[in-house]
Amino acid sequence: MRSCAREKLERSEEDWKRTLTPEQFRILRQDGTEPPFRNKYWDNHAKGVYLCAGCKSELFSSDTKFESGTGWPSFYEPACDGAVEVTEDKRFGMVRDSVVCARCGGHLGHVFNDGPPPTGLRYCMNSGALEFREE
Repeated sequence: MRSCAREKLERSEEDWKRTLTPEQFRILRQDGTEPPFRNKYWDNHAKGVYLCAGCKSELFSSDTKFESGTGWPSFYEPACDGAVEVTEDKRFGMVRDSVVCARCGGHLGHVFNDGPPPTGLRYCMNSGALEFREE
């Protein structure tokens, strides 16, 4: 997998509030989530690239998107090495692996060990944290 390490992007919360929609801010900056099956990209089958809605960094490719049955867009791997970072999330009485954009630190969703080959991973993302660029 190619590397996509990027310089970190630092912004104030006020700047994020000015540049993001309220829904994007809630998801990306406040670790929010959106309802399953009622979000923009869960059923998107177009070819293209998914970018961070906050900083426009490339995160996932439609080539690794799959139907997880969860109602959120799911991918088995990031578009490139270094696109995302995984941190521990102990909220809501659970221990999960939270996925954030490696460049801006925006919350994207969670990763689980129940995905398809070749990785066995399911990056379960919020559409509100993503923008899609069709090829």
